[in-house]
Amino acid sequence: MPKLPPKPPSSPPPRPFTPLPAAAAWRHLDARVGFEVVYAEPYGDGQRIEGRTTAMEDGEIWAVGYTIELDASRVTREARITGRSLAGTRETTLTADGAGRWLVDGAHAAHLDGCLDVDLEASAFTNALPVRRLALDIGTPTSAPAAYVRAVGLGVERLEQEYTRVEDDADGRQRYDYASPAFDFACRLVYDASGLVLDYPGIAVRVG
Repeated sequence: MPKLPPKPPSSPPPRPFTPLPAAAAWRHLDARVGFEVVYAEPYGDGQRIEGRTTAMEDGEIWAVGYTIELDASRVTREARITGRSLAGTRETTLTADGAGRWLVDGAHAAHLDGCLDVDLEASAFTNALPVRRLALDIGTPTSAPAAYVRAVGLGVERLEQEYTRVEDDADGRQRYDYASPAFDFACRLVYDASGLVLDYPGIAVRVG
């Protein structure tokens, strides 16, 4: 009787991420000169993150402050953003029902239907949100469209994104191939055990 071929080794199950640290910081580089700090704390069954980024990009100086509230499933439920540039101060609030329906400043934003995360142009932190929420296996490309908020003017758009988890690096850190077709941008992101990005090529590096 012929022997069956051996089963190919299965990829290891995704390790659960550790809790977010109480504080973290990134130095923004290449695309802009700037710095970002975030503070995380429990909020009900979920989490609240407060962050600030100050930067200069293409000769323009701006600052963005944000508060993001997540539910127990790590889905974004509210984001309050304040921006300051030479054009003045702007504020916007995004609220979500957790199932993909969004309000922007109280009005239904149909173009965001199906999004579960917020992504801030001003922030390296927000690339943690889909990765922590999805807990992906290795090798499966996964769409993660997000409500994308511009750094200057705080315009809100739909951003199509794709994350594919690849083999961990030699230090056991999770790595993901990231693609954003609208910006013709792709890179490999490296994350720490809590799911915070350590190296965002051309954008930011974790410094604390």
